[in-house]
Amino acid sequence: MKKMRLLQQIHDAGVVAVLRADSPEEVVRMAKKAIEGGIKVMEITMTVPFATEAITELSKAYSSADPLTDNYAIIGAGTVLDPETARLTILAGAEFVVSPGFNSETIMLCNRYRIPVMPGAVTVHDIVASLELGVDVVKLFPGNLYSPSVIPSLRGPLPQANIMPTGGVSLDNLAEWILAGAFAVGIGSDLTKEAVKTGNYQLIAEKASAYVQAFQDAKRQTIIQHV
Repeated sequence: MKKMRLLQQIHDAGVVAVLRADSPEEVVRMAKKAIEGGIKVMEITMTVPFATEAITELSKAYSSADPLTDNYAIIGAGTVLDPETARLTILAGAEFVVSPGFNSETIMLCNRYRIPVMPGAVTVHDIVASLELGVDVVKLFPGNLYSPSVIPSLRGPLPQANIMPTGGVSLDNLAEWILAGAFAVGIGSDLTKEAVKTGNYQLIAEKASAYVQAFQDAKRQTIIQHV
């Protein structure tokens, strides 16, 4: 039941912050500012040195149990390339696992522990292989290789596939991805690059708020279209 709840919460949140930094302290700071700005799903990438320390700290500070509390957030791990790393992140507190590519052993391990897993896909073959192993959401990566029209094209023959584009999603095109049928979207460096450049981390909260507003506006449009 928890796995299905988490998937629904990620879908409802709509925006996943994909965070990379040079230290666990910096990525925790980024995550807290993104949460402050309204993004409630954090993907802490395993390219961050001592990333599991950051995942543990954030998992202790925030909870996915009740969306109505001030400390509500879902903490997951990204750039997970193998099952060993996946298990480490789960033990550290990660509630979902994301990979840039397809690795069957990683998927099977996450399924064993009922953890939502989102493997990367570039081709129809990748998506079908993921579905055959019970994957609920496929990460379309890098998303900037495609236009949003790829989602209805893929879901023509594969209507059962939930697709989350990551890479290349911006405030300018977020609505297009949501209107095209994206399960959610992953936001990477666009969320943090100005803050890192200027040292003003409050910019992350402001950018996060803008992304959440853009998602909510897009969802309203989808509702209107289906009325």
